[in-house]
Amino acid sequence: MELNYSKEVIENFLHPKNMGEIKNPDGFGSVGNKICGDVMNVYIKVKKDKSGKEILKDIKFKTFGCSAAIATSSMITQLAKGKTLEEAEKITRNDVAESLNGLPPIKMHCSNLASDGLREAIKDYRNKKLKNEKQDEKTTKEK
Repeated sequence: MELNYSKEVIENFLHPKNMGEIKNPDGFGSVGNKICGDVMNVYIKVKKDKSGKEILKDIKFKTFGCSAAIATSSMITQLAKGKTLEEAEKITRNDVAESLNGLPPIKMHCSNLASDGLREAIKDYRNKKLKNEKQDEKTTKEK
């Protein structure tokens, strides 16, 4: 079976952006597909902008998978970096695929993994933040 990839997919596979790991990330998401074996890890750093909104200051990925999995991981980081958490959560598999000028239908699950990995990292960040806020609240009450 021959897969025809766009120039954007090939470029993001051969020269992926934001590949790597963030030490002590604010959020971490790991997703995988048991059928094809792809695994994506997404790392995020969050900061507040001038208006107080939380934005993705940095985002990186490590992916074990096919060329489409690596390309979609690269693209999701490019689409999400600098966005608010709410904007980043709204990035869909179709947004990823369209930004890559399309994916073969059999590879669309890769764009799902990319958007799911980002959402998992944001979810992890929010869970950590909530836990820290509860701990701070508890410490304040004990004083």
